[in-house]
Amino acid sequence: MNTSTNVDLSNLMIKLFKHSTDLIFFFDQCGDITTMNPAAEQIIDDHIISQIKSQSDHAICQVCAGYTSETEARTCSDCYLSANDTKDFSSFQVYLTIKEKGIVPYMASFQTLDEEKGTRILLLRDQSIQYLTQAKLHQNMLTKHVIEAQENERKRISRELHDSVAQEILGALVDLRVMKYMTNDQSVLDKAENTKGVLTRLLDDIRDLSVELRPLALDDFGLEAAFRSHFKRIEQRYGWKVLFQSTNENNRYEPEVETVVYRICQEAVMNSIKYSGVGEIFVSLIEEDRTLTLTVTDEGAGFHQEDQPQGTGLGLYGMKERAELVSGKCRITTEVGKGTKVYLKVPIRK
Repeated sequence: MNTSTNVDLSNLMIKLFKHSTDLIFFFDQCGDITTMNPAAEQIIDDHIISQIKSQSDHAICQVCAGYTSETEARTCSDCYLSANDTKDFSSFQVYLTIKEKGIVPYMASFQTLDEEKGTRILLLRDQSIQYLTQAKLHQNMLTKHVIEAQENERKRISRELHDSVAQEILGALVDLRVMKYMTNDQSVLDKAENTKGVLTRLLDDIRDLSVELRPLALDDFGLEAAFRSHFKRIEQRYGWKVLFQSTNENNRYEPEVETVVYRICQEAVMNSIKYSGVGEIFVSLIEEDRTLTLTVTDEGAGFHQEDQPQGTGLGLYGMKERAELVSGKCRITTEVGKGTKVYLKVPIRK
């Protein structure tokens, strides 16, 4: 390597030391800091920097809150500064107490540069953003598993109500109808007719409950069929008119996507029924450019975006949380006296 290359490399190393966002500390053989780069000076309190520059013994310990070992999340046992062999400290996690932020995790590397002089270098990279990313990922995965478990349990109970309880009631209704051919006792026939009416209403309630828990049409036929069935029940139960437009053409999507879109629509429609004060809702389901777009619109009371929503507000939060689970975006626009619109966009794979 020629002299010019050595000079260029030296200049580059000096620039790296001065401008790197990573923290760089140099230690002597006694474990005291001999110098640090500007990025390190910016995060350490001034009084500790003064101690470091005055060669105070192990001043770094006032900043360090321990490193992660095989047995403890944060420990000072077998400190990397006192280790004779540093190869086991080429990559580890350390915690520093920094100005205005408190304790922050860093990915660290502690290496010997000059064995004869005992010069060592500690390189630190802030891991707080990565920690937040990992925490968000863990939360999303946990939420996804919880919702998946809920849907599976809903499906199980729905099937049980439909295939078992409803069938038993149907059998009882058939038996009651047969009774009129078995007796002429009018009091018995009247009682059977009353009982038949009660069982018929109970059967309708069980069927409604089964569909609310998990519509069979969603699993068997897809979103469009599930929507049309749901909106028909809405009109029958509440007297509301749901105007539905779709270019879906009975396309099928991943079960998770279909569940999210159905549940968000279900929540949005129910919110309109509860709070809009009008009797008409507009719903559209459009597939275009590998994106599935759901809109639920009413021209009712609306509300101020900055106000606390009526009810618990968990419905609005739940819609946005569900959308994130399938990489979708849920947005709500509203204005007092001009209605509310819920937009959902979900990327789809073919």
